Amino acid sequence: MRLLTLALVALLLLVHAELWFGRTGVRYVMSLRGQLAAQNKINAEALQRNERIANEVSDLRDGAEMIEEKARTELGMLKPDEILVQIRPAR
Repeated sequence: MRLLTLALVALLLLVHAELWFGRTGVRYVMSLRGQLAAQNKINAEALQRNERIANEVSDLRDGAEMIEEKARTELGMLKPDEILVQIRPAR
């Protein structure tokens, strides 16, 4: 009986040693969690930067159209090969 108890205690110690100090133990998992948190922070910053750049690109695309529209209506700008026809309402 005493031998069985000692064998079970030895196995329990072996399992705990693997749990705390092994390759897939608690320290390793904590290390991975730290790396994951750091990578999530980097990803969030990159996502914000990408959204900011996408907004700038969208503004540039829309801005050029808006500038062209204003130039056409306010300054009478024409593209090559266009003919301007103005129709004035009767008074």
